[in-house]
Amino acid sequence: MEQIIENFSTILDDAAKAANPVIQISNISKITLNQAYEIQASSIQRRLSRGEHLTGLKMGFTSKAKMEQMGVHDMIWGRLTNNMHFENKGDIPNNKFIHPRAEPEIAFRLNKNITNNITINEVESYIDGLAPAIEIIDSRYKNFKFSLEDVIADNCSSSGYVIGKWHAPDTDVSNIDITIGANGKVQATGNSKAILDNPLQSLVEAVRLALKYGQELNQGMIILAGAATSAIPINEGDTVQATFGNLGSLSFQAK
Repeated sequence: MEQIIENFSTILDDAAKAANPVIQISNISKITLNQAYEIQASSIQRRLSRGEHLTGLKMGFTSKAKMEQMGVHDMIWGRLTNNMHFENKGDIPNNKFIHPRAEPEIAFRLNKNITNNITINEVESYIDGLAPAIEIIDSRYKNFKFSLEDVIADNCSSSGYVIGKWHAPDTDVSNIDITIGANGKVQATGNSKAILDNPLQSLVEAVRLALKYGQELNQGMIILAGAATSAIPINEGDTVQATFGNLGSLSFQAK
């Protein structure tokens, strides 16, 4: 099984580097949830060995409707690296991706290492800021189709992120109207309540899952809380913008 994990992690890493889609792992071999996370970790480790470093985690399936749709009962998570970070109002090379999409999220920045599970009432004491964000997702699988295990192995489709202005950790994000669109046209709308009824709960769950799988949570790391709307496609030449009520807005250009 070690060789299988190494083979699949290499395939997915190469697909991401070359922006070249591959067939689903589940079409080749049946893997478990734990093995999918091992493939993810091994694939990310290849990036770290090339000089990248971990900058945080992203959460997925933080919408209860999405969990029901996928037939799962827990969130999923992936890893962020410095090479995945793009500047607010900056350019993003569209040819770096296969079939990219954008989702509006809320980001948290840790102010200390976390080694134990936390409650929602403790979240503020573990962060020094929160911000609006856009995550770029880009499945390495053909036609953006995958099983649960496939998507976990593929770092939960996480491929990039943009962070807006940081706000005080006690800023209320429990009920914020959120939009995302391109070229001045809103394409999806939602509310922060779609993120586990309160985005703060997403950080609680991120800590639980990271500890479960042995992933360290260190000061300065960023946690993306999960999508607040459906994803929109990113096309070359697009200016993608998301608005977050009192948190403001952010954007990027796909070049």
